[in-house]
Amino acid sequence: MPTKPDQEKPASINPPVFWISAFLLLVLVLYASVFQTHAQALFADIQGWIIGNVSWFYILAVAIILGTVVFLGLSRYGDIKLGPDHSTPDFSSMTWFAMLFSAGMGIGLMFFGVAEPVMHFAKPPFGDGGTVQAAGEAMRITFFHWGLHAWAIYAIVALILAYFSFRHGLPLTLRSALYPLIGERIYGPIGHAVDIFAIIGTVFGVATSLGFGVSQINTGLNALFDVPVSIPIQIALIIGTTFLATLSVVSGLDKGIRRLSELNLGLAVLLLLMVVILGPTVLIFQTFVQNTGGYLGEIVSRTMNLNAYQQSDWIGGWTLFYWGWWLAWSPFVGLFIARISRGRTIREFVTGVLLVPTGFTLLWMTVFGNTAIHMILDQGFTDLAQAVDKDTSLALFAFLEHFPFSSAISTLAIVMVVVFFVTSADSGAMVVDMLASGGQENTPVRQRIFWASSMGLVAIALLLADGLKALQTATIASALPFTIALLFSMRGLLKALKLDATKRGLRHQALAISPTSSRGASNWQRRLRTLAMFPRRSHVLRFISDVGLPACQSVAEEWRRQGYECVVEQGDDGEVTLKVGPSDDTFVYHIRPQAYAMPSFVTSDADGDDRKYFRAEVHLREGGQDHDVMGWSKDEVIGDILDHYERHLHFLHLVG
Repeated sequence: MPTKPDQEKPASINPPVFWISAFLLLVLVLYASVFQTHAQALFADIQGWIIGNVSWFYILAVAIILGTVVFLGLSRYGDIKLGPDHSTPDFSSMTWFAMLFSAGMGIGLMFFGVAEPVMHFAKPPFGDGGTVQAAGEAMRITFFHWGLHAWAIYAIVALILAYFSFRHGLPLTLRSALYPLIGERIYGPIGHAVDIFAIIGTVFGVATSLGFGVSQINTGLNALFDVPVSIPIQIALIIGTTFLATLSVVSGLDKGIRRLSELNLGLAVLLLLMVVILGPTVLIFQTFVQNTGGYLGEIVSRTMNLNAYQQSDWIGGWTLFYWGWWLAWSPFVGLFIARISRGRTIREFVTGVLLVPTGFTLLWMTVFGNTAIHMILDQGFTDLAQAVDKDTSLALFAFLEHFPFSSAISTLAIVMVVVFFVTSADSGAMVVDMLASGGQENTPVRQRIFWASSMGLVAIALLLADGLKALQTATIASALPFTIALLFSMRGLLKALKLDATKRGLRHQALAISPTSSRGASNWQRRLRTLAMFPRRSHVLRFISDVGLPACQSVAEEWRRQGYECVVEQGDDGEVTLKVGPSDDTFVYHIRPQAYAMPSFVTSDADGDDRKYFRAEVHLREGGQDHDVMGWSKDEVIGDILDHYERHLHFLHLVG
């Protein structure tokens, strides 16, 4: 897979993307603010046309996406890593799950955990509301909207970006998803346009969420401390949230965003446990099992359901709205998930992104949704249903009023909402900064401050001008062209994975790693001594210099005589690299010293590096091969180079 040539000193921004994005954001904010009536009507008409004419396409596309993600997790491609073969995950599993949860839809659970089940219970799509049947249907609908489909959309975008970026060296921006379709043209105007689209969608998505979300925070503060519900208060909340998000994104992914995500998950588990313990505990577990069974039992029929034989506006107002919103958010969330998933296998990635967050989400919806329905249906708290119907932002706090220690629990909920918004804003700012800088991560602090503060300013401008609804509608409508491009990108991903799996299959064929037939009787003794010793770094470096380097030079010299492009390089750490062929199909053979912890059966009182041993490991273009050549002769190393090159030629023959 070809990559863009490195520049000597890459710029901190990609000028066309940065400046055009900033200009278009300003124009669209002014349009939605100054001409708000026209903007709302225009975007509403676009969304209405989509629902009326291409709803079937949305339903079918999301079904294909879910099926593809499940297939990739179960197929032979599941062992392929999102990075070189020797790469390891950047984050622990718990930290990874915390960041997935916080960036994916954590704030949505706070807003809709009580509201959506109660709304479906009171007004189901078919049948009478307020009944036992309506309660079960409400939870199955909620599971459907917040379950596997949503996370599959995020997962496929993240998988495409992580695979082509970390395994094939393409920039970690949305343009890389189009590489299978347009090749090197991703570095031209088409690629710029895709990244601009992603920046605008991300900024408006986070800004509209901030604008609507501060209403929930304001409502909670009003219920607890009689803080007035007003525009000035909400602007102050946006400023405070943006300030905290700016501090977080400036501190970087490994500090601010990681720590806030872990705090989020900890607070979420605490609030969940409090509701489980203080609420109808047995009923919660019973309904969770039954809800899950009902959801899985109907998943195929609900996935394909368009109410074609019983037309209503319900699908457009609920399911298609959610599908459009998840698709519109997927460039932002997908890129963020891709960034934190480097080094994991596809199977591990699918399990972690699809199943773990979905399981937690469904548990959350059961704990809050079924408890709220139980309060209304069995305990007669009809005021909760009335509060939800009047103002969905009040749903959570009206629900918590019926618990012991309600003030303390509601205060915890407000803190959670604020922290969730901060993590959405800081991860969004990080993603936009990467898009505007061509995939770079270590950008100047001023750039990260610019994008984090821009989201807050956009949210304030739209809140003052009542333009939030218009931009939210526009963001959802933008999901249609993105979905079309995503389906083509999925086809490209499958094609690339097929080639990758073919190459891995060739590597595992029973070809001799080191020739033994030509060895003399003493060679097995030398080999045994090599296996029994645990070399130090100096030994491996001397071997690479005395044997590995001359072997690569000898092969390169012979290849040059035959007209091949060939280069041998020796790095600062003592590693040696042989490169053969044109840039499109370069064969790379790399020997590097690799440290390992000394086995427990080897007794040693040494500290530091003396407690480690080293191997002279072979790396190919796709990464480390777990293949040690320490102690081999020059001829044996040359034979190994030719073995690997023969497999490389066979691979090119198969895919050519």
